[in-house]
Amino acid sequence: MYHMSNVSKATPEKIAAIFLPSEQTLSYGELEASANQVANALHAQGVRRGDCIGICVGNSPALLSLICGAQRIGVYYTLMSTKLSADDFSYILQDAGATVAIISADAHPAPAVATMELITKAGQPINLFGIDMRDGALRDWDAICTAASTMLPAAPSPGREMLYSSGTTGRPKGVREPLFEGPYDVIDARNAGVAQVYGVTASSVFLSPCPLYHSGPNRFLSAALNYGATCVIFESFDAARALAAIGDYKCTHSLWVPTMFHRLLQLPAEQREAGRIESLRYAIHGAAPCPVHLKRRMIDWWGPIVDEYYSGTEGIGSTHISAAEWLAHEGSVGRPVGCAVHILGDDGEEVQIGDIGDVYFASTTEFEYWNDTQKTARICSRQGWRTFGDIGYVDADGYLYLTGRKDFTIISGGVNIYPQEIEDAILEDARVMDVAVFGVPNEEFGEEVKAVVQLLNPADASPSLAAALTQHVRQRLGPIKVPRSVDFVTSLPRHQTGKLYKKLLIDQHRQGS
Repeated sequence: MYHMSNVSKATPEKIAAIFLPSEQTLSYGELEASANQVANALHAQGVRRGDCIGICVGNSPALLSLICGAQRIGVYYTLMSTKLSADDFSYILQDAGATVAIISADAHPAPAVATMELITKAGQPINLFGIDMRDGALRDWDAICTAASTMLPAAPSPGREMLYSSGTTGRPKGVREPLFEGPYDVIDARNAGVAQVYGVTASSVFLSPCPLYHSGPNRFLSAALNYGATCVIFESFDAARALAAIGDYKCTHSLWVPTMFHRLLQLPAEQREAGRIESLRYAIHGAAPCPVHLKRRMIDWWGPIVDEYYSGTEGIGSTHISAAEWLAHEGSVGRPVGCAVHILGDDGEEVQIGDIGDVYFASTTEFEYWNDTQKTARICSRQGWRTFGDIGYVDADGYLYLTGRKDFTIISGGVNIYPQEIEDAILEDARVMDVAVFGVPNEEFGEEVKAVVQLLNPADASPSLAAALTQHVRQRLGPIKVPRSVDFVTSLPRHQTGKLYKKLLIDQHRQGS
């Protein structure tokens, strides 16, 4: 849970959050007052314990106030990407049963006219409010909050997040767990675990360059606020500014995704060397697989502080690996924490150590997708284990390695080809900024390998560079895994959390084939 009442009472003037690049700040006292205003404003709109609200707001003081306000009146708050289509935005609000939704001007659905039309057609009464809206399409949330009391509402109770897993195919899937009981300001056990593992205290400074609607950044920020740390939050990621912020604010903890590492390593050498990272004790990363060469370079640069976790919004299992462990098990995402990992073959039985199969977790966590027993059943094995949909293997020491997503395995001539290792090989070329590899139809072999590449300098695109990239894959991985075609694009549809919308690419290329 997010709360900061104890900190705000003791040191209300302490900075809770700094937002970059705007340099807006929120003290703990200001955050306490604005959270109470949100809570009272929601009450005035008829929101009560057990209800759900939707929040589609970028990283900002308003987002923190909304989350903290919902936390103190027993409300589910559904955090949504500001890049959602109006259709998905409307679907999530309806599926979650939200009665109130707040949208900021930087959100893709703004001014949300299309969203209002979709919701109206669905017949679900949802009150939509806007933050910093200039066209008057939505009711002004800022004005409603400003008029609300800064005092703690009567009978406060703990709320919690209800997040949606975007997955890689189909509609977003809701994850709702029972509300917490007891006082609203008791520290969440999940946050206590984060603080214990990473040594988060009131003297910590947490750098958060990731969007806070994602489960990982949301959890780490929650823990930092619980323990009175100062949070340095990026409104939008910029590699140079993020590197500078570590030294400027003497950050001790940080959370990243691999694409951010890639951007940091593409900074000019003199800029990287000038970075002041001495204060940083943990550079934690997750959300997407990290290419081996990329992580090796980060450890060479930042030292043994690069820490990795693997999990998902569903919370059905997780792994962890330190830098020292990773150097001994390059490419691994670690060993299971509080659960067990099982690798299953196509027959649903466990495979031998080192063999590739579907990754399942056995844990005591109770879990069902909201309103969808069929989706829940699809992620369960007959043994009762559950999966995030990834493929991988376990070595003799119990370390898990991911090789790709089950949905994107390429089957060419009866051979399984895993795109991730091809993507990792192509990313070794310094001219490449991003890459997606997937299968497209082939009359003879069923599927063939295709690579779509985003270059650091688009002017470098040429048939000779495409040939060089495919030759590098041939040398590294052999002829079977070589892309039959390479397309150069100016951008790839990658989520701010690092997840690539590969299905969108596949659909586009299959329609054009």
